Amino acid sequence: MSATLLTIAVSAACGYALAKYNNWWVKAFTICILATTMLPGEVLLSPLFVVVRDLGLYNNLAAVVVPAVITATGTFMFRQFFLTVPSDLLEAARIDGSGELSTFIRIMLPLSRPIMLTLAIFSFQWRWNDFLWPLVVLNDPNKFTIQIGVSSIVGAQNVNWSVLLGASVLSMIPLVAIYLLLQRYVMNADINAGLKD
Repeated sequence: MSATLLTIAVSAACGYALAKYNNWWVKAFTICILATTMLPGEVLLSPLFVVVRDLGLYNNLAAVVVPAVITATGTFMFRQFFLTVPSDLLEAARIDGSGELSTFIRIMLPLSRPIMLTLAIFSFQWRWNDFLWPLVVLNDPNKFTIQIGVSSIVGAQNVNWSVLLGASVLSMIPLVAIYLLLQRYVMNADINAGLKD
């Protein structure tokens, strides 16, 4: 859950900067971020592991959380949404004396609630179902994620199907609960709230 909250905060701030600042290097940085979505995760696995190991995070739960904080998908979602918000709204806030951080927190974040909730659902699902990365960076069985725990039920010679199916169903409950809790807010959200025609 902490990775989900950090992902929303960092992606929203990065998406806002990429959408509302018009410099050539911002546009170049946007293209670089989008280019990372074309790389499969397995390509980044080895260099990411070296960075985590050199930072001393190996076999630490922070090694699972920190690399997952910022995602190109989340940044792109927020950028596309913030591009639809008229710059006149920001100019009016600046004329009223609102600082950049205050404008972002008090105006832009409340408007982007549907995107925040959508990214919360996606991010939680990505982190909850992540199997390969936690398997690579965690060595202590007491720190294993639930997906690694479920896979460890499968034996080499036989499978206890009742335990495996029960664990699989239990592992899905948080995902279903998060979706049922947040989907009505996403579906009922007025994306154009606070804006005039």
